[in-house]
Amino acid sequence: MAIKRLHSRALSPVNLFLFLYFLIPGIAQADSSIVASPLPRIALIIDDLGNVSSTGMRIANFDWPVVLAVLPHTPYAEEIAQTAHRSGKEVMLHLPLQAMPGSVSGGTGSIRLDTSRAQLNYILDADLNSVPFIVGVNNHMGSLITRHPGHMHWLMTELKSRGNLFFVDSYTSAASVALQLAREQGIPATRRDVFLDNEASAPAIDKEFQRLKKLARERGTAVGIGHPHLATISYLERELPKLREQGFQLVTISELIAVQLETP
Repeated sequence: MAIKRLHSRALSPVNLFLFLYFLIPGIAQADSSIVASPLPRIALIIDDLGNVSSTGMRIANFDWPVVLAVLPHTPYAEEIAQTAHRSGKEVMLHLPLQAMPGSVSGGTGSIRLDTSRAQLNYILDADLNSVPFIVGVNNHMGSLITRHPGHMHWLMTELKSRGNLFFVDSYTSAASVALQLAREQGIPATRRDVFLDNEASAPAIDKEFQRLKKLARERGTAVGIGHPHLATISYLERELPKLREQGFQLVTISELIAVQLETP
């Protein structure tokens, strides 16, 4: 049953694009709207979705291509993911990974240092199948386990075996090896540049959003992660419509990864 569902995800338009992009030379050059655009690209992920319907549905109905990262086994995961998919947005599994001692637990469906390879396989399948329309994965917490090459190798091997999923390292630890191990497995991958709302106030969010735009100008691409705080949602509803006139292109994660791979 799990295999059938995962295969159906791999046939989604986003996954088909990634499959062709990485297996057929030159396909990227054919998509001038993604690769040839001169504008700096920004991708925005909203994490921690699934526990509250109202904020999740508000984000799922945004008019802009934000990416929704949904926690597994949460009460509104399916509803939010279905709405996001219908509105043309990418849905990611927000995979719980063990944090440093003293941090809050990663919650249901978490992968820990004492998780065996067989258990990791089972947990990952259950997590993936709890959220429909998944095209990629990013980590929820994980400041401890993302620095361990053994478990990250297991995780990326399992992700690779499950179809054309991409991976985003939320980069909760500067010692993380998750991005490196994903790329070694040939998984389309990138990592977070800015957390928008570690302090969920409008001035603090604006400061981080300006930093995100500065990085995009300097590098050509930048990835921001926010959370479903009311201050964050209100800020994005006000500021995202201005991005184009400010000289930026808001893109999905799969599009941003394709651009990064094209950039020397």
